Amino acid sequence: MSGHSKWASIKHKKAATDAKRGKLFSRVIKEITVAARQGGGDMDANPRLRTAVQKAKDSNMPADNIDRAIKKGTGELPGTSYDEQVYEGYGVGGVAIMVDTLTDNKNRSASEIRSIFSKNNGNLAGVGSVAWIFNKKGYITVPMNLADEETLFLAVTESGAEDFKAEEDQYEIYTDPSALEAVKEAVKNAGIEYEVAEITYLPQNTIKIADIAETRQVLRLIDALEEHDDVQNVYANFDIPDEILAQLESDS
Repeated sequence: MSGHSKWASIKHKKAATDAKRGKLFSRVIKEITVAARQGGGDMDANPRLRTAVQKAKDSNMPADNIDRAIKKGTGELPGTSYDEQVYEGYGVGGVAIMVDTLTDNKNRSASEIRSIFSKNNGNLAGVGSVAWIFNKKGYITVPMNLADEETLFLAVTESGAEDFKAEEDQYEIYTDPSALEAVKEAVKNAGIEYEVAEITYLPQNTIKIADIAETRQVLRLIDALEEHDDVQNVYANFDIPDEILAQLESDS
């Protein structure tokens, strides 16, 4: 899940298994292909493609895979045509959820995403039902042990960052989506390694989950959506209280 609760940070740190990497590669290849199809194969003139390719490189995707995905998008190689679709819905407790998909069959995706919501005590909603809750932002995290706060703060604010926060064991940087690449470059030029750098949807308000049972229901829904082959990203506005988060960690 792309979110900004403590749970999101934990999930980022746990994502480096081979199975997850395979899933990540599939998602990034789709994103590269669509970006190249829509904006061309020149990364200098196509910011979306540039961001997708950098994400592929950050996940150690082989250069040949990246090149083939670009050529499939531009039509130089045969490939599947994917359509973008965003689904909006609610989980238990009124948690707002947005689901980004890239699919070669919209009807199949719509049916299967609706079924996932239904089976996990949620419901799919109409277009615009929850989108207004989220703002599109660039998001970068840097582990605290890899950066001096003042150095990082100066680097990102001078390059266009909108907000900078120290949260637990990491720094969180928020940007306008158009400034993400410039801020990432400033972080690298300062000799600092980032952990996450992505375009995300940031909730304007969050819903605190009431208890452990409700928390598990929401997380089951999020996990089921993320496991679907057509799903690229899942965004939600839940917040897990510290005591429930501690219980989840102890049970895992």
